[in-house]
This record gives sequence, C-alpha cells and structure tokens, in this order.
Amino acid sequence: MNPDYKLYHPKWYRRRIPIFWWLQRLAYTKFIFRELTSLGVLYAAILILVQVWALSQGEAFYERWLAWLSWRPVLALHALVFLALIFHLVTWFSLAPKAMVVRLGSWRVPDRVLLLAHYLAWLGATALVFWGLKGR
Repeated sequence: MNPDYKLYHPKWYRRRIPIFWWLQRLAYTKFIFRELTSLGVLYAAILILVQVWALSQGEAFYERWLAWLSWRPVLALHALVFLALIFHLVTWFSLAPKAMVVRLGSWRVPDRVLLLAHYLAWLGATALVFWGLKGR
C-alpha cells in the first residue's frame, strides 16, 4: 500500500430539510399521524395482555385493575386511544385496495368491493364480539 495515497471522496450535496417537513402538505401530515397511531395499537395490545395477566393474579388484584381502568384520567386516555385506533383502522382500510389486487380469472375486483368487504368483515367481527359478551 502506498502511504501517500489519499482516498478521494467528493462532498455530496445534501439539501437541508426542516424537522417539521411533514406539516407542509396535508397528505404528509395524515401519513405521520397514521404512523403515530400505531403506538395506540401497541398500547391497546399491551393493555389486553396486562388485563389477562391481572385476571390470572386473582379476584382481588383484578378488582384493583378494574378500579384503575375506571379512573377518569385513564378513561380520558382510552378515549384518545380509541379515536387513534379508529383513525388507524379507516386509513388502513383505505390503503388495502391499493396494496392487494384481487383477480377472479381475468376480472379485477374493483377497489370499492374490497373496501366494502373489509368494512363488512370489521362489522361482522364486532357483532361477534358483542354477541359473545351478551351471552355472559
């Protein structure tokens, strides 16, 4: 190796991007908010797991858990998480026809049909859960 050799590397041009670049267009803002709502999905999943764990700890512990869940600040937080989950669901369903192309033979299933199928499946699953809770 030649000790006098210096690797030449040109300095690349990098345009400065402001930290709030996503506020410049409504589509960017919706994208960022949709991505942030995935934290609400994570919170809801963890909440379900903790509830199952609390149920396994006995009746007294589960009663304390339910008392914490009925605390007003927690209810307010859960209302915000619910709104975030609804926004996440609606935007996810609106992306589904773009992500999946369904063909029956040579016929492509229209986007509206796929969207309607997603919403009907959601309503069916919700009805099934309510039916299961009604039987309690």
